[in-house]
Amino acid sequence: MNNTRGPISQFIEKNYLHFNAAALMDAAKGYETHLEEGGKMMVTLAGAMSTAELGISLAEMIRQDKIAIISCTGANLEEDIMNLVAHSHYKRVPHYRDLSPQDEWDLLENHYNRVTDTCIPEEEAFRRLQKHIHKIWKDADNSGERYFPHEYMYKMLLSGDLEQYYEIDPKNSWMLAAAEKNLPIVVPGWEDSTMGNIFASYIIKGELKASTMKSGIEYMAWLADWYVKNSSGKGIGFFQIGGGIAGDFPICVVPMLYQDMEMPEIPFWSYFCQISDSTTSYGSYSGAVPNEKITWGKLDIHTPKFIVESDATIVCPLIFAWLLKQ
Repeated sequence: MNNTRGPISQFIEKNYLHFNAAALMDAAKGYETHLEEGGKMMVTLAGAMSTAELGISLAEMIRQDKIAIISCTGANLEEDIMNLVAHSHYKRVPHYRDLSPQDEWDLLENHYNRVTDTCIPEEEAFRRLQKHIHKIWKDADNSGERYFPHEYMYKMLLSGDLEQYYEIDPKNSWMLAAAEKNLPIVVPGWEDSTMGNIFASYIIKGELKASTMKSGIEYMAWLADWYVKNSSGKGIGFFQIGGGIAGDFPICVVPMLYQDMEMPEIPFWSYFCQISDSTTSYGSYSGAVPNEKITWGKLDIHTPKFIVESDATIVCPLIFAWLLKQ
């Protein structure tokens, strides 16, 4: 038992000895070893991790340089900021499994959008952000400037315009921590998000140009350049929360560089962990075991591989607590 660690770490080291609990412990120690040996880590966020308030632990991981880059869905990009500015207006529905179609309709009529047991308030969350981000988009559009989706979010956060609305301790916002460090982020499929839909509506109405927002292809090209510059030495690890595009998009940069850019010396990802409760099934990427990624040129035979088949909202804060020695 390592007594330099806090009570959470001591508890999991003592009790998490078998099955998914042991896999959690192994993955946490593997992540720690990777960093100690000079490696960098990408974290990918799928699902609704921001609405699950992962920022409470993720923000500190960013501040302590335990994460070098993030890939996330457009939903995770915006929902952390929504929680920052509208937390008291969120509605929790612990009996969500019992809701009838009429109950769901009533939530819609009251402008609540449900994510499992948590309802996001439309006016205080979506529309509050829309008002401020639209001005930033419009200013760039008028100036002929182009930025990535997360860069516009960073501008909004760093401007201080949202501080009047803060409803949680800002140290628990991972996007604010990322903006303050100018942490690299890629957001594949950003248009599949509330702010992405809103941006599209302005294009359809002729108020903004599509080119004002840099695209997913440009994200991939940027990521390829970043990977080449950062993969020497111990290399870059891949910590995947959930599945889907947040994980599949960035992991593909290695086979692209190797096969399509004809760079046979490019290193594979040098650590891999996936936390998912998706079952292994027909054609599922989220449920694919790590070894399948060997055939796609993403992972090496010798890459340390971990899979924790459990709820990421339970697992991730514990792994992060270990890495933060809490």
